[in-house]
Amino acid sequence: MFRQVFDPDNLFWRTMARGVDFVGLSIFWIALCLPVVTIGPATAALYYTVVKVFRHKSDDGAFGMYWKAFVQNLRRGIPATLIFIPVMLLLAYGYAVMRANAVSSQGVMMFVAYYIVLLIPVGMFCYLFPMLGRFDMSVKELFRTSFILAIRHLPSTFVVVLLTVQMVIFGLERWWPVVFAPTLTVLLVSLFLERIFPKYLNDEERAKLEDKPPEDEDETED
Repeated sequence: MFRQVFDPDNLFWRTMARGVDFVGLSIFWIALCLPVVTIGPATAALYYTVVKVFRHKSDDGAFGMYWKAFVQNLRRGIPATLIFIPVMLLLAYGYAVMRANAVSSQGVMMFVAYYIVLLIPVGMFCYLFPMLGRFDMSVKELFRTSFILAIRHLPSTFVVVLLTVQMVIFGLERWWPVVFAPTLTVLLVSLFLERIFPKYLNDEERAKLEDKPPEDEDETED
């Protein structure tokens, strides 16, 4: 009986291990975002690890996987972040100005129009960092492709942006969501993005993305 209770493969301990991964990855992400220029690689690594561990049920260690993905994405992730930061600061400044001037009917209309326009650039970044973690593309290709996907899949873009923004606001208003909000946000976002990404891949690339061996083309059906 005691052997069964303390068996690391039983449901209780596996659930506890996943809980530790869930919370630990959020804290790990926050720590690696502190240098600011590493926000991109940290986010890309978080998306990669969450998809592998929680969606594909990988048995590999979550923290080792995260660190490896983080290091691998530094070369492309830092330049992408250096573009991301000033763009987002500029958009945030425009948002603040528009909101402050929304005291008349015309000002309110301009604020609403600006809010709608924000969907594309913010949505583009919601695609960009997950793509950084999942695909081997140049920084230029990442920006171009994420922009196209944000427009082509506008309904999904809207939901992904809404989820991300609400989680950010939730985390800024309270301190305790930091222990789970980053991982939860990425997991929810992946429900949409992982349905979009495979549409643009061939069978071999799709199998690699999903960590499955490609099907043998010569294999005949029974």
